[in-house]
Amino acid sequence: MILKNGLVFTEDARFVLADVEIADGKIAQVAAPGTLDGPDAVDVSGKYVTPGFVDIHIHGSKGSDFCDAGAEHIETMSAYLGGEGVTAFCGTTMAFDEPILTNIFNIAKPYINKENGGAVLRGINMEGPFFNKAKKGAQAEKYIVDPEIEMFDRLYELSGGAIKLIDVAPELPGAVPFIERASKKCVVSIAHTTANYDQAKAAFAAGASHVTHLFNAMPPFNHRDPGVVGAASDDAAHVEMISDGIHLHPAVVRSVFRWFGAERVCLISDSMRAAGMPNGVYSLGGQTVYMTDGKATLEDGTIAGSATCLAECFRRAVSFGVPLDAALRAATINPAQAVGLFDELGSITAGKRADILVLDETLHPEKIFIGGVQTK
Repeated sequence: MILKNGLVFTEDARFVLADVEIADGKIAQVAAPGTLDGPDAVDVSGKYVTPGFVDIHIHGSKGSDFCDAGAEHIETMSAYLGGEGVTAFCGTTMAFDEPILTNIFNIAKPYINKENGGAVLRGINMEGPFFNKAKKGAQAEKYIVDPEIEMFDRLYELSGGAIKLIDVAPELPGAVPFIERASKKCVVSIAHTTANYDQAKAAFAAGASHVTHLFNAMPPFNHRDPGVVGAASDDAAHVEMISDGIHLHPAVVRSVFRWFGAERVCLISDSMRAAGMPNGVYSLGGQTVYMTDGKATLEDGTIAGSATCLAECFRRAVSFGVPLDAALRAATINPAQAVGLFDELGSITAGKRADILVLDETLHPEKIFIGGVQTK
């Protein structure tokens, strides 16, 4: 398959006019426009040729949750995400005890890197249970505990090394030595925390490099008390942002890109099972969630994840005034880099997986290729 004359998004986050050849599941070559041809060539003039979206923080979609007790739920998520243009994702847990997490990991393990025609599960984002109860958000308080490195080690081994991210509140007892050890195995992210600036700085010095849903479930940035946000500005390799227009004001979304730079922002969905579903009553981490017109909340009004797919979060970021190349980088290149997958996917580069989208002028996918197979 050859895509001719498209606006190709390169690994250095620029659009160039080029031809792209797909062969044997890979990107065979990226060449000057009009130089490749063949019986299966398609002219995509005026269209954007981009990597598939990479969602490193997603709980669920289309009525299913990564933590549900059944492999069919992973398959449902995969099919829905693939149809939206998300070609890779990290299934994200909630605060649960070790027996529950063990069951979740056992169900997920056979699906890690499995090709099933939809988005490919690339790993696990272990969000919880090492949080501060004061910033639990939609997490179930009864499962929240102080960091336990032995528990993490057992689950990491059980997953076959598939944990890509582990979240922790750095002010908790034992958090700093936990970060020092866990960061040797995966990315450590600051999350659900009351940490001040100095505590967050200590976490980064110990090996943390990531921040989960910036501004949400943490103290606000203040000019005399900059907190996690200020420390992240100094030290974080990447920060996550939910650009659904509900978790953050559009001006904050624009500001984060200017402040952190396009190379450090990861757009995420943080979506739960209501994504892709009508208004109604759902659940997240064992708690009842009410979804109305795209906003998911607990009964007390606490925001409970999002109900918006990453593909739509990307489009909304652009509608908020984020430059197209910056928003696209934050939904493809950066998240792949953040979890160590960029050598394999996340950009239109010869030799990488052919996870490719052809986007129209509204930034919706006209064509979707996952591992070189056209699914739309």
